[in-house]
Amino acid sequence: MSLTADQALLTRIAGNGDPSSAETNSLKLHIKELEEQHLAFRNSLICAFNQLLDLKDISTGVHSTRLAEWAIRVARKLNISEEHMYQIEVAALLHDIGKIGVLDAILKKQGALTSEERSLINRHPEYSWSILRLFPGLEDASLYALHHHENIDGTGYPAGLKGDDIPIVSRIVSVIDAYDAMVSNRCYRKGLPHTEAIRRLLESAGTQFDSEVVNTFIPIAEQEATEVFAAAGTSTGAAL
Repeated sequence: MSLTADQALLTRIAGNGDPSSAETNSLKLHIKELEEQHLAFRNSLICAFNQLLDLKDISTGVHSTRLAEWAIRVARKLNISEEHMYQIEVAALLHDIGKIGVLDAILKKQGALTSEERSLINRHPEYSWSILRLFPGLEDASLYALHHHENIDGTGYPAGLKGDDIPIVSRIVSVIDAYDAMVSNRCYRKGLPHTEAIRRLLESAGTQFDSEVVNTFIPIAEQEATEVFAAAGTSTGAAL
């Protein structure tokens, strides 16, 4: 029996005034088990898609895992309700899943992109949305992924949303995505120093990025940079 059928039968039994019957209790237990199985299956699919990103580009997959952790930390500092944290984590983890629809020759191109190539890359948030929206219960995460390249001043894509019209989670992903992309090495360029990445975030706060999100994220980025350089046995002051 399916979860939907079980729930329908449980409703009928409860309507007959016998909510404590053995059959009702058995159905409640069965429904709980099915719900747990459904959640486990969904989580497995999410992990599989993240692995798919790794296969597409190892730096993209690791990048997404970092963003999921940072997004949760920023969201909590912004006092976003805990009930939204799962959607936030998924959106940050799989915001770039749509890149599987973009040719490697374009994603990893070392020279300047043509206008046509840039247009194709700019479709990846829509591809991410089209994938995530198919997961029952991930409608919010799909919208957050769709809008993670919108700019506060309305010059972003795909919808040209402006200011508070951009979901707060999308604004969070935008900031942490940009920072991590700037400091990370890619096959076609070397990553920027932490201090330069922070300078660029601050420079673009209020135009490209949400100023509150930038200021909330900076202490997290500072702590991350300190830990990375400490683990490498490097003086933070000199390396940053």
